[in-house]
Amino acid sequence: MTNTVLIIDFGSQVTQLIARRVREAGVYSEIVPFNQAEGARERLSPKAVILSGGPASVTETGTPRAPDWVWSSGLPVLGICYGEQAMVEQLGGGVEGGHSREFGRAEIEVKATSPLFEGIWSPGERDQVWMSHGDRVTGLPDGFAAIAVSEGAPFAAIANEERRLYGVQFHPEVVHTPRGAELISNFVHKIAGLPGDWTMAHFRTAEIEKIRQQVGSAKVISGLSGGVDSAVASVLIHEAIGDQLTCIFVDHGLLREGEAESVVDMFRGAYNIPLVHVDARERFLAALDGVADPEKKRKTIGGLFIEVFEEEAEKLGGADFLAQGTLYPDVIESVSFTGGPSVTIKSHHNVGGLPERMNLKLVEPLRELFKDEVRTLGRELGLPDVFVGRHPFPGPGLAIRMPGAVTREKLEILRKADHIYLEEIRRAGLYDEIWQAFAVLLPVRSVGVMGDSRTYDYVCALRAVTSMDGMTADYFDFSHDFLGRASTRIINEVNGINRVVYDITSKPPGTIEWE
Repeated sequence: MTNTVLIIDFGSQVTQLIARRVREAGVYSEIVPFNQAEGARERLSPKAVILSGGPASVTETGTPRAPDWVWSSGLPVLGICYGEQAMVEQLGGGVEGGHSREFGRAEIEVKATSPLFEGIWSPGERDQVWMSHGDRVTGLPDGFAAIAVSEGAPFAAIANEERRLYGVQFHPEVVHTPRGAELISNFVHKIAGLPGDWTMAHFRTAEIEKIRQQVGSAKVISGLSGGVDSAVASVLIHEAIGDQLTCIFVDHGLLREGEAESVVDMFRGAYNIPLVHVDARERFLAALDGVADPEKKRKTIGGLFIEVFEEEAEKLGGADFLAQGTLYPDVIESVSFTGGPSVTIKSHHNVGGLPERMNLKLVEPLRELFKDEVRTLGRELGLPDVFVGRHPFPGPGLAIRMPGAVTREKLEILRKADHIYLEEIRRAGLYDEIWQAFAVLLPVRSVGVMGDSRTYDYVCALRAVTSMDGMTADYFDFSHDFLGRASTRIINEVNGINRVVYDITSKPPGTIEWE
């Protein structure tokens, strides 16, 4: 990419959102850990740099810093929260801890004009932002001036206009700063001077060429999971190398109702892509017998997938590459940038590489994309919207939507309940308003009376969330009428469930993922 914004990550939970906002402005961006920034500079030749927030304190020794080239390169730099504090400390200003903490919504007052605020705020205006800091800047380096303040931050936004260095103590990347996306757009367009011409059509063309260069004349096998990501990856690779690609669809028995049939029909019928359909339902059920720990479930399923791919590749006469639908959030959440817990979040993905015993190299054409960008690419490739618009579905499938051991009986109960729930959502015209909806079979039984008989059956939980970015989420506010209809159908039509509850938990910034 010729016009790239490099985002140096100091460990913030919402760094991904910075990349999303930059891409929404039509500029390509990539995130790298602070300790890998040197290699990224050589690889990407960035035109601008953004420093993320982070949980550490610049007042302590050994905490992350930006590499020296960031300040000597002449590139425009935007520091966010910890990124602002690192900028100030590294350039000779002052940062202290123990001052007024600001967490959550706050109000800034604009003190000066700046290209960063152009078209957003004028001097004297006040507006809402989202703060999350304990330390604060107490003195500015030479050449800097305060351009906004808040009650707890006398340097809520700072600028060295001559050097194009900017810092904000608040988080413009989150939706809780309503005009934050405009601020980031100003940085990449008005300050860095980058055109907003990065489109999915450009990505498609560039990625096809990249796949051809990587693969050459070699054979590739692609693991279809039944979800959007692996399907889009496979169609893109097929467009690049044709019948050098063979898709392997492993039916592990953990899919939603009718999904196996729809995948086979689409790839064999609509796209005529070489497809091997492996019925491995009994094999996966046997491997999961008695496995209750959710992390062990994921690893068991992932490991068995790899075994099946190996076996099928051998039957095909060998292959050199394995294609996966790995996304950018998978990559980021599978690497601990600062020694934190993020290293284990995406344990069911093979984003860290394949087992050493395998002779296959990875092809991951979606590795740089977010979920909504994958949907856009799918439409660009001509995939039907009914498929591209599917709600996210995790690789381990229904196995992780039933806490406790996986059994054939519980899978059938959950599959039927989940199907009814989604059917009612579609009937109500709500499917596209919801980011993700699914049923969960809880590991508890409830005593109830149905007709003239006492029952002792499972409790089913329904989950539905709205989200703009997949990083923050709120529960979908169904009407009581809808919940009544869905619950009544599930109880009446699914043997084994006698109670339905609705989950109304939310996912604010900084909490763990939901599935």
